[in-house]
Amino acid sequence: MTVEMVRHSERPELWDRIPELFAGVVPEYNLHGDINGDYWTRLFDEFPDHQFVLYDKERDDILGAGRSLPRTWDGTPEGLGTGLDESIAAAFRDHDSGAAPQALCALGIEIPHAHQGKGLSKILLNKMTDAARADGLRHVIVPVRPTWKDRYPLVPVERYAAWTRADGSPFDPWIRTQVRLGGVIAAAVTESSRITGTVADWESWTGMAFPDDGEYVFPGGLGTLHIDRTHDRGAYWEPCVWITHEVRART
Repeated sequence: MTVEMVRHSERPELWDRIPELFAGVVPEYNLHGDINGDYWTRLFDEFPDHQFVLYDKERDDILGAGRSLPRTWDGTPEGLGTGLDESIAAAFRDHDSGAAPQALCALGIEIPHAHQGKGLSKILLNKMTDAARADGLRHVIVPVRPTWKDRYPLVPVERYAAWTRADGSPFDPWIRTQVRLGGVIAAAVTESSRITGTVADWESWTGMAFPDDGEYVFPGGLGTLHIDRTHDRGAYWEPCVWITHEVRART
């Protein structure tokens, strides 16, 4: 396997394959975040060097994809902000104001179903770190969507992030992988990404019916969904766990 990291700026046509290859990798509702309309489409126009695919040149196959943005960060947990939405907005503010970034924020690291379970997320994160180093950035920061949090949607994310296995390693597989790669659990955030829609939207996204007002557990949800039928609105905050990585110089 000849694996390389390819930036969108180098081969934008590879991204035409993404919708089909990655269908179902993330829950449908995650494709409809409130912030997406303002910023998501600008990633490839204004930050093409920071959108990556993990590419097997020999087989002409895409093994993974990573979306990221450079942003300022003062090195403190407080400076990370409240999660994904705020980080995206901050990165664009920095870009528009000409502020010099210190960190690369990973917005998503995704592996298609055909290649999951092969350790490729680790390779993709390492190559993203290499890209940050090449760009002169000192940190990679990740607002992690914990892999198993949907199994425990009623457990506060702060408690979940602190869970460990018998050997003392983090309970969550994706958090555990990042810690093994040198990452540090910096903060857990309850309101990282806001997703709202009509009741019909949410019924379509989840395959459930919501016959009454209230809080609902739903497939793939890391927390609960609030349904307000009077105002025809479903509202959900996705939590995250911030992991930070120091980008060290090559020895």
